Amino acid sequence: MLVLGPVSDMSRTTDRRGGRSDAPRVVVVDDSPFMRGLIGDLLTDAGVAVVGEAGDGAEALSVVAETRPDVVTMDVEMPGMGGIEAVGRLMAETPTPVLMLSAHTAEGADVTFEALERGAVDFFAKPGGEVSTGVSREADRLVEAVRSVADADLEAATRDRRPRSAPTTGSASDVDLAEPLTAVVGASTGGPKAVERVLSALPMTDCRVLVVQHMPEAFTPRFAERLDSASAYDVREATDGDRIGAGEALVAPGGSHMRVGSYRAGRLRVKLVDEDAVGGDAPSVTPSVDVTMRSAAETVSDPLVGVILTGMGDDGSVGIRAMAEAGARTVAQSEDTCVVYGMPKRAVGTGAVDSVCDLDDVAGAILGGAA
Repeated sequence: MLVLGPVSDMSRTTDRRGGRSDAPRVVVVDDSPFMRGLIGDLLTDAGVAVVGEAGDGAEALSVVAETRPDVVTMDVEMPGMGGIEAVGRLMAETPTPVLMLSAHTAEGADVTFEALERGAVDFFAKPGGEVSTGVSREADRLVEAVRSVADADLEAATRDRRPRSAPTTGSASDVDLAEPLTAVVGASTGGPKAVERVLSALPMTDCRVLVVQHMPEAFTPRFAERLDSASAYDVREATDGDRIGAGEALVAPGGSHMRVGSYRAGRLRVKLVDEDAVGGDAPSVTPSVDVTMRSAAETVSDPLVGVILTGMGDDGSVGIRAMAEAGARTVAQSEDTCVVYGMPKRAVGTGAVDSVCDLDDVAGAILGGAA
């Protein structure tokens, strides 16, 4: 076991809603000494306190119990006890927010979603599948993810880990709506489980759903498959020119912005664009909730709902205001049920949010109480 620096002072000034005034304390877990050193150096250079290291999951449990850090960066593939098992044991023995470091591949997506189910808060996709110079190039993103996870509400992240059962499908709608409805749902940190919970609770009706989850391109196809399995809706990753109607949903692919290109007779068409094609102030994330919401507000003529779920940053605040100005209903997830109360807080701060709901009430709010 290697402990870096003093561990006698285990306290920090903590306010998960307002953030922390001092540096988060981190334990870095990876089977490669080189990778541990690289990640540790990147975090230390950014003012993050690395208080311990571990080479496998079993050692990580011991180091975390001794140092009581604010966040753990956890590699997935390690000899002996791997990252998946370690997360489950950690949540049972010494609950601590975990940031998974996973390969930027479809296989990496599968194990990452399993880690999220076991209680991990978020993940950082390694460029090229390896922690190398690619991470050095994305040091700012790594540091931001560590700080966000350190400030996460671990109780919200681990509450109700099992998703709801999917509603049964059939030829008749579960809920009758007077007019076709389009919902745009945006999320970031803590979002995969939150979005899955909302869609699994959304009854089949004359509704089409657009999902924007901050996620790399290797992960969004698997995310769409999970949503499809968990909900009554036909969910798929969006492609350029895709069209959807009632009972269908599209997930914005990682690496592209998803715009609503046209809307006619209850059918919606999307366009995928890169950052250079967005124009104006370039979004800080891709895909961007703001881009999708603003285009929906400009294009959709039938009833429209904008939803902001858990996540760090302010993406969605511009879009939710645009939707409200277009006459859409707007919903934000409540502070008490958010893993990170960043995006919903910024959305509420615009004054454009009609209702603030606990996560399990969001599906009903989308349908205006009909659910």
